[in-house]
Amino acid sequence: MDIFGLILWPIKWVVELVLVAFHWLFTSIGMDSNAGATWVLAIVGLVIVVRAALIPVFVRQIRSQRKMLEIAPELKKIQDKYKGKRDQYSRENMSRETMALYSKHGTNPLSSCLPLLLQMPIFFALFSVLNEAQKGHAGVGPLNTQLATSFADANLFGVAPLHASFQSAMAENPANVTVMVIAATLVIVMTASQFITQLQIMSKNMSEETKASPQFRQQRILLYILPLVFAVSGFAFPLGVMTYWLVSNFWTMGQQFVVIRNMPTPGSQAAKDREERLARRGKLPAAAAEATPEIEQPAQRQQPLSKSRAKKQTGKKGSK
Repeated sequence: MDIFGLILWPIKWVVELVLVAFHWLFTSIGMDSNAGATWVLAIVGLVIVVRAALIPVFVRQIRSQRKMLEIAPELKKIQDKYKGKRDQYSRENMSRETMALYSKHGTNPLSSCLPLLLQMPIFFALFSVLNEAQKGHAGVGPLNTQLATSFADANLFGVAPLHASFQSAMAENPANVTVMVIAATLVIVMTASQFITQLQIMSKNMSEETKASPQFRQQRILLYILPLVFAVSGFAFPLGVMTYWLVSNFWTMGQQFVVIRNMPTPGSQAAKDREERLARRGKLPAAAAEATPEIEQPAQRQQPLSKSRAKKQTGKKGSK
């Protein structure tokens, strides 16, 4: 067993355990053990377990993003300090000061990618489980030969085996057009859901200051590049893996919607929308209400008095 297989072994064991557990659950309530719907629901259960376990990581990601926003002005000062300096000494100093700033505030730009990076071994483990099941091989854990065969041969929508992919369907003689259409549809929906999720973050949940930073321009480039990368790689993934990925993307989309609506980034359009909603309901927090400056009425200007008029008014006051 190579080092990659050794790393994936415990993850594959857990993936098989969750799949078999949910398969047993749905079979126990009367569903066909070999039906595609049974195994698809087991994959949905796997998504729920994995994403629920990653909620603490997601919370940490939000906190890291908040810290990145807080240090944005300091980061810009460092970038302005070394702007136009391309010598090695300046680049090393800029890198050293930037890393020191990240260390001081306990954050770094890679924190936003952490949930995706933690999920990648799950994808590879599930891909490996399906690939072995396609050959009729038992898994490393609870997925025995009988269950592995049932899993691989289960049909998505009753016509497309979960082990099949666009690539494998195209290689058949003749090509399996039905599987190719289903796989292509899943890839398109999967890519679109990922694009929409990132777009709603960049369009609604970023402050104007962040949008003016170089990091934002880099994220805009990745917004269009990453979906294309996942779309191309998706054509080689089995339908079972793409089903997991699609359900996971829908979870992410819903999770981001809840966060953006209820815990928006300060200064973002989402934060302004939330304040407007709370103001309409009369539930705007006191701190936010106090932060809104009140418009003061201009004081009435006192007209200057001549010496004679001033003496007359003084005399009237004295007589009283």
